[in-house]
Amino acid sequence: MNTQKDTDYTRSRAKIAYRVSVIGIGVNLLLTAFKLFAGIFARSMAMVSDAVHSASDVFSTIIVMIGVKVGGKKSDRNHPYGHERFECVAAIVLAVVLAGTGAVLGYGGVRTLVRGNYDSIAMPGTLALIAAAVSIVVKEGMFWYTRAAAKKIDSSALRADAWHHRSDALSSIGSFAGILGARLGVPVLDPVASVVICLFIFKAAADIFADAVRKMTDEACDPQTEARIAALISSTEGVEHIDKLRTRKFGDRIYVEAEISVCGDISLRDAHAVAQCVHTGIEKGCPQVKHISVHVNPTDHVDTEEEES
Repeated sequence: MNTQKDTDYTRSRAKIAYRVSVIGIGVNLLLTAFKLFAGIFARSMAMVSDAVHSASDVFSTIIVMIGVKVGGKKSDRNHPYGHERFECVAAIVLAVVLAGTGAVLGYGGVRTLVRGNYDSIAMPGTLALIAAAVSIVVKEGMFWYTRAAAKKIDSSALRADAWHHRSDALSSIGSFAGILGARLGVPVLDPVASVVICLFIFKAAADIFADAVRKMTDEACDPQTEARIAALISSTEGVEHIDKLRTRKFGDRIYVEAEISVCGDISLRDAHAVAQCVHTGIEKGCPQVKHISVHVNPTDHVDTEEEES
């Protein structure tokens, strides 16, 4: 891939990820302080726990920033193909943190249900209920904001951070239900909500983990992306047929290997020019592609693999 274009693409991704991460850290710090104050002042242990969960989001966002920063480094002697997979490592770490958060919430809920001593739960104040409602709205908004940025730059680490925001929103829903239930005289709703939320968080963690692992094991691109690349190749003047097309994911980037057929009577220089046009066309039409390898065959070429089979 063109070195300057690759650098510009990487810098653009890093800039967007950094901006989203800084906003996320700022929101989480303010929300953590507010929920901690509300939990202590309104005597709500559920809100104090929710504040701790928000504090964990600050840690997760820092992991994202590190992952994107390291993943965007230029190739070096020890990593000649780049560092993109470090972003997947960050996503895996976040998945583990997310699963751990879900386990803590679930354990607390199950333990309370097993003990059955619901009358001992103190009635929380109205401020805790307000804090839970504010947290739901803010964290759900951060989920959609971060998720949109993750889609724009195709970042698995940022996508994982978005789901961490969603897990915090779900946690706040549980806190809201528990606090409201306690104020209405049904305190058992608090632990029940915690267990249900735990299952949602586990599902999100499993999806994030699976997506990161797929990107680290040379999985092929989705059919839509391959079809777009094939269309770019076929539309190039001089290409008579696509003999082979292989793609693989390298972190959040794509590697492409293509074999094309061109007229066997043209010069080597002209055949090379066709291959270069294919290369340039894929670069422009699919910017997430990091490396492209184009092999040229004459139109009367017979695939040796097909002959042997």
